[in-house]
Amino acid sequence: MKPTDLRGILQYIPRFREKTFILAVDGAIVTDENFANILLDIAVLRSLNIRVVLVHGAAAQIKGLGEEQKVVASNLDGTGITDAATLKLALTAANRLTHEILEGLSANDLRAACTNAIIAHPMGILAGVDHLFTGKVERVDVELLQTLLAQGVVPVIPPLGFDGDGKTYRVNSDGVALAVADALKAVKLIYITSTDGLVCQGKLIRQMIVGELSVLLEKNRCEFTPDTQSKAQHAAAACRAGVQRVHVINGRVDEGLLTEVFSNEGIGTLIYANEYQQIRPAKKKDVRAIQLLTDKGVQTDELVKRTRATIEKHLGDYYIFEIDKNPVACVALHVYPESKQGELAALFVNPSHENQGIGRKLIQFVESKARELDLGELLTLSTQAFTYFQSKGGFAEGTPNDLPPGRREKYDQSGRRSKVLVKRLK
Repeated sequence: MKPTDLRGILQYIPRFREKTFILAVDGAIVTDENFANILLDIAVLRSLNIRVVLVHGAAAQIKGLGEEQKVVASNLDGTGITDAATLKLALTAANRLTHEILEGLSANDLRAACTNAIIAHPMGILAGVDHLFTGKVERVDVELLQTLLAQGVVPVIPPLGFDGDGKTYRVNSDGVALAVADALKAVKLIYITSTDGLVCQGKLIRQMIVGELSVLLEKNRCEFTPDTQSKAQHAAAACRAGVQRVHVINGRVDEGLLTEVFSNEGIGTLIYANEYQQIRPAKKKDVRAIQLLTDKGVQTDELVKRTRATIEKHLGDYYIFEIDKNPVACVALHVYPESKQGELAALFVNPSHENQGIGRKLIQFVESKARELDLGELLTLSTQAFTYFQSKGGFAEGTPNDLPPGRREKYDQSGRRSKVLVKRLK
């Protein structure tokens, strides 16, 4: 979907209106040439009455300043030891970046304000090591942020925290974003970084349930790079804290933010809570989506063409697999009560969501439904995916004689010579 496709965007607006998004932008992205486009994307979000809080990091700038001033920064990401020299670099870098962000938001007619909403305390002595000026978020001044958001102001939060005595501490911006998302009950936390997302064993993780990510982190099954390790850990923690969706995207991709928010495919990694996806019975409003999905299968000769009238007539047989309330796959279970057989049909997954186990889940779902109906046998016909049904669904090759009489007649008339696959349920 193109971000400029208003019809695609419109379906999301009712769900996102007056909701809060936390955008956590790495320092390297703030100074990237594409940041101007990200600011335009933020202006679009604000025009749709989406509340935006912008949290930024400063690691790249602290490193750069250190090299300029020949000072070795002891802590780039806000998690290690922050000595006095590094704190001075952090203050200079953070203030410069905050000013640049405020300038950019002003250029897009957006009101914004830098805040001291992060109340922090010293990280203290860990394993015998004093972390000096490294801080940990104690709480977030929710009242201040809510007041600004209610007035249409974009709060800009640097990677700095303040204690009751007015002391300043360097804090990890990923952790700040998590704390703010939790405190404001944000529906999305979006980490905008210089990588394409979370990469595991050389492959980009497109979508993953929080439980699976937690297992990867606990058992070290993926060697995340240091910067993405932090994103992965905070993404998992955010979902466990109640944030529905956490995204990790590349801030150097033009229109990437809008594409991530307003399309099923997105551009990066999405970590989600359990309610994110579901299989449900198709409704009348889904007829067009079913037809669009199955038409893609018709084009590749995987499926037989179904007219709108045919789908409507058998709508009770169809099920939708939806992500974020958008149909991305469909399947049907046609029942032949006289022979106690069921046919798994019209299985199709949108190409943008292939290789994510959706097809297997739909096969298992249909098999479960068939068992509930006390059917003795499940059938499916395939011209191209028969090996998939055999390996993933446990089907065995049968013959046209296994089909119920009425279905056999349609099979012979079609001339497609599909393979008939059978799975005994009893």
